[in-house]
Amino acid sequence: MPLFAGILLVMASLISQESPRTKAEITNFEETSRYDDCIAFIDALKKAAPGVVRADNFGTSEEGRKLPLLILSDPAIGSAVEARRRGKPVVFVMANIHAGEVEGKEASLQLARRLATGDLKPLLKDLTILMAPIYNADGNEKINLTNRTAQNGPIGGVGTRENSKGLDLNRDFMKLESSEANSLISFMNSWDPHLSIDLHTTNGSYHGYHLTYSPTLNPNANAQLIRFEREVLLPQVTHAVQSRHKFRIYYYGNFSTQEDLNREVNTSQPGKTQVWRTFDHRPRFGNNYIGLRNRLTILSEAYSYLDFRNRVAVTEAFVEEILRFSAANKAALMKVVADADKTARAGKFSAQGVEFKLKAGNAPVNILTGEIEHVKNPRSDREMTVMRADKFTPVKMIEYGTFEAVRTSPMPEAYVIPANEDVVIQKLTAHGLSFERLAQTKTMEVEGFEVTEVNRATRPFQGHQEVRLKGAWKPQTMTFDKGAVVVKTAQPRGALVFYLLDPESDDGLVTWNLLDPVLANGKVVPVYRKK
Repeated sequence: MPLFAGILLVMASLISQESPRTKAEITNFEETSRYDDCIAFIDALKKAAPGVVRADNFGTSEEGRKLPLLILSDPAIGSAVEARRRGKPVVFVMANIHAGEVEGKEASLQLARRLATGDLKPLLKDLTILMAPIYNADGNEKINLTNRTAQNGPIGGVGTRENSKGLDLNRDFMKLESSEANSLISFMNSWDPHLSIDLHTTNGSYHGYHLTYSPTLNPNANAQLIRFEREVLLPQVTHAVQSRHKFRIYYYGNFSTQEDLNREVNTSQPGKTQVWRTFDHRPRFGNNYIGLRNRLTILSEAYSYLDFRNRVAVTEAFVEEILRFSAANKAALMKVVADADKTARAGKFSAQGVEFKLKAGNAPVNILTGEIEHVKNPRSDREMTVMRADKFTPVKMIEYGTFEAVRTSPMPEAYVIPANEDVVIQKLTAHGLSFERLAQTKTMEVEGFEVTEVNRATRPFQGHQEVRLKGAWKPQTMTFDKGAVVVKTAQPRGALVFYLLDPESDDGLVTWNLLDPVLANGKVVPVYRKK
């Protein structure tokens, strides 16, 4: 090839990789993209690579904004039906669920460009990649210098954690009260991604990692999926990120003390035993919810005290290596999901947890402690917390990185719900759970949960007084009218059926006050189980 022609090819390649550009790139990472910036970027990318890029909306926000979805595949596809027909793993990348945590939004757009026109395009032969770069679109438009002021940039401000109704969308996966969450779960019911990646930013403890991550944390999830995430996927991705990109990453956690595991601390506490502990097992959080749907899931948390440019870079590197792993191991990834579904369809569930506790690792591990300093944001004059990236120390400590069930309940063959329980039936439908309606009145031998104690949280959370019940299951003969619902647990999302419906669940319909009108001592919860 003539030298001049070679130079032109290199220049064309560089231009294609740099166009379109994100708002963060254009402003030297001083600002983050607004909604219109994201839409313009997606439109430009669609024009630049029509053979591999399609764009759609998967729903609307509370304020009526369309929630954009990028569909990347080679050749291009436009629907979930086509994706299933292709037989490739479907990987979903979601960003900006908390609109103050903006590096995932920028990283996903940069990755989309590389996948469409750059060095990562070959991955689209092996994967269908879906990207929702700006999930909390309304919160994103409330960019202000007073939001997340301790975060190390962008100095031009970020959006709000909550959506326009004041709801934390990463606590809305079970109750589904927001337009955004209902849109997202409807999308997941349709596309059913094999693997989902949820991009966040963490603050709190002063550790030495550029990014931390978490698989699903609820022990009720399929054991094969949990093992694959912890023993295969995440170790290989961690090694690749550290060796290829030189970023330090590890399992998500915060410092706490052996004496008070429920309290997070920034640094070590004099006279107390320092430990590293993960966060929560409940499926109100997306990574735990998706695990109960029998799918692989990874939570990504860039370190908020790392500078904004590098938070985008480490997030991009982390997702890139997950995509590379998924393409290189596509058969294994699809098999572990298919095997989990096969196990669930056969009704092979172990007893399901209803109470859980943090579980300590077998031996102390090295956790990187870090150092910070404070600098002023030149635009707001407020203090930002800044990671001293080269100052970190490995300290051996116990890691509380998983949960275990301390009390279980048997998985029933099915749950039976009276025909007049419209709220329950509506939630079953929204979560994409399979059920049948009785064609005629039928008498059944079932068990009903008789309440002996109703415990309501004293402090409201997301507008709810959370409920936990005490009581006992008692056999009874019940006549159910035509239209009553039978929800069999032998289905891929059987673990979610249990968590949503069981009266003793710590994050189900009872928890979120959806059955409050019928909850009282001596009453039977109108969700019956059939063994």
